[in-house]
Amino acid sequence: MATVKKNSPKVMGILNINNESFYSRSRCTETTQIVSRLEQMLADGASIIDIGACSTRPGSIPVTLDQEWEYLQKPLEAIAERYPAGNRNFEISIDTFRSAIVERAYNILGKFTVNDISAGEDDPAMLPIVGKLELPYIAMHKKGTPSTMQQMCSYPQGVVEEVTAYFKNFEKKAAEHGITDYIVDPGFGFAKNTEQNYTLFNGMPRIVSEIEEFSGKKRKLLVGISRKGMIWKPLGITPEEALCGTVAMNLQALMLGADILRVHDVKQACQCIKLWECLQSAQ
Repeated sequence: MATVKKNSPKVMGILNINNESFYSRSRCTETTQIVSRLEQMLADGASIIDIGACSTRPGSIPVTLDQEWEYLQKPLEAIAERYPAGNRNFEISIDTFRSAIVERAYNILGKFTVNDISAGEDDPAMLPIVGKLELPYIAMHKKGTPSTMQQMCSYPQGVVEEVTAYFKNFEKKAAEHGITDYIVDPGFGFAKNTEQNYTLFNGMPRIVSEIEEFSGKKRKLLVGISRKGMIWKPLGITPEEALCGTVAMNLQALMLGADILRVHDVKQACQCIKLWECLQSAQ
């Protein structure tokens, strides 16, 4: 295993506890299987485990609140029992856009990071509860819903310009609700076509720079492109065949300033960071 230095970019391992993820090999629903996969990701070098029970892939219809919690409850209880709050050497994030899920998960896990694909837009109670509980937060850009977003890829002002403006506006919302620190996720694949994804990818340094200039604070950048259509579609392959492309793009993401790589394949992402460190030390 490639050892990632403490101050290096982090690897976030994706743990999909449903049967709807676009990448079939990432799906797991049995509690023992979920805990086993979490432990393997930790062994492979993950610093963060991102747990999600509601697929938001393009064209999908999200499960209900009750269904989402039914998927989550027992695995979270098992994880909390095995890794109690205050005694974890890794971070947990919950991939949800529902404030009720955040409250229920908090009662089991204690502190964790909220990974919200809607940056609070899909649930008006989300930002208030995150601020109240003082939880770390990941805000992602999207438009529409998973079932409609790929028909909402129009950016008259340019995709980089509009995503930057979106996060500048979010800065104000975050401040209103006492969220002092959050992570930026440009939202690759969410209401962006392939060309727009690559334009947005190249524009990441500008987005982070302009947000910092606007707010006076440097925001961390999360890049979630693992096995997504922006990689496999141009290559004419499938998500199952997109590991090499993902690693190649993750290295470029690091070169452009990524602080967190959200991936299905933790071991390879950690190796990618190790080689990036070699490049950095050779300068």
